[in-house]
Amino acid sequence: MPDEFFSLKGQIAIVTGGGQGIGEGIARRLHTAGARVAILDLNETTAESVAQSIDGLAVQCDVSSAESVRQAVSSVERNLGAISILVNNAGISGKAAYLWELDEQEIDRVYAINLRGVYLMCQAVVKSMLEKRYGRILNVASIAGKEGNPRLLSYSSTKAGVICLSKSLAKEVAGRGDITVNSIAPAVVQTHILDTIPKETVDYMVSRIPIGRTGKIEEIAALVHYLVSAEASFTTGQCYDISGGRATY
Repeated sequence: MPDEFFSLKGQIAIVTGGGQGIGEGIARRLHTAGARVAILDLNETTAESVAQSIDGLAVQCDVSSAESVRQAVSSVERNLGAISILVNNAGISGKAAYLWELDEQEIDRVYAINLRGVYLMCQAVVKSMLEKRYGRILNVASIAGKEGNPRLLSYSSTKAGVICLSKSLAKEVAGRGDITVNSIAPAVVQTHILDTIPKETVDYMVSRIPIGRTGKIEEIAALVHYLVSAEASFTTGQCYDISGGRATY
């Protein structure tokens, strides 16, 4: 395949939660394709480590805070230039518990990062994309947002919100230039986040995957790379499953 296919040369990308796990894998893939990548993460140390290794920019950011998001995006624009790619990856699994064991504070905590954070980041970059008449937004959802995982109610419901937010925004910007908005719905992926989830919950999720294994970070990053490329210009408002066969609809 010629090198120019799916090239991101000259593109400025933001990856939230890019200091580790899936976000780090996505950031490295976009860098390899030619993009300059800004790593936005609450953990400044991990963000800096990844950014330095890919000649990128590290910016500490709390995606649940409108002011923090505004400052972070301004920093990226000031240091790298106009943002053409946004990957909303930052998220938390929340407490593994039954609905009757959850309190409002726990629901609000997961919502603030997983859903409000996506809204705030999209709002911070989309006006500039509309002005340039070009942009790619990719939101990392989850198969849990389609099927609902037991004892992960907060996570599942916010990821369902991410899917619909993506579809709504895609329709709002359609026809206003070459701007696309998509989401992906991975099944369980082997990352450090699994260490925070009870083994029986992880076993349940893996048992639902026909291929019989967790996904790999590199597999997720490859799909994201395509969806934020210029070639994916007729693909918008979609939620792409990457679930080892778990999703069949």
